[in-house]
Amino acid sequence: MLIGNVGNDPEVRYLESNPQNPSANAKVASFRLATTERYRDRGGELRENTEWHSIVVWRNNADVVEKYVHKGSQVYIEGKLRTRQWTDQTGNKRYTTEVVADSLQLLGKRPDSQGEGGYQGGYAQQPAQPQPQPQPQPVQPQAPASNMPAGFQPSAPAEPSDDLPF
Repeated sequence: MLIGNVGNDPEVRYLESNPQNPSANAKVASFRLATTERYRDRGGELRENTEWHSIVVWRNNADVVEKYVHKGSQVYIEGKLRTRQWTDQTGNKRYTTEVVADSLQLLGKRPDSQGEGGYQGGYAQQPAQPQPQPQPQPVQPQAPASNMPAGFQPSAPAEPSDDLPF
């Protein structure tokens, strides 16, 4: 499982599997994904460690990648590691390890350039018209309860997001 930012626009290819039926050809998309770990070292300084992963996506997920994933997009990937071996032009054996994605979800906010009717999964819906913001109401001071010390002022009610367990 990985969550990260896409480092380049995906490269999409078609693998020719059936010359008589080109629509049956498999689609594959590949791109690089950056994941960043942030932590404090023993000296208390904030450190960052960024790793780059090669991602390969097949068929229907490749369609989603082709249409909606671009450089900078934040995505969630579930998949498996696959190591390939090949011989380069100079005759040396080369290896690469890729993440073959089984599942892909778009994260983050929807880009402004995305028109209506585009992919909605994983993006927050934006209202069509700006909504008026409610005006805050003044808080009336409450009389101190009989068992409270004189001059005690109750704190303002917590925001709904403040009661989250994490």
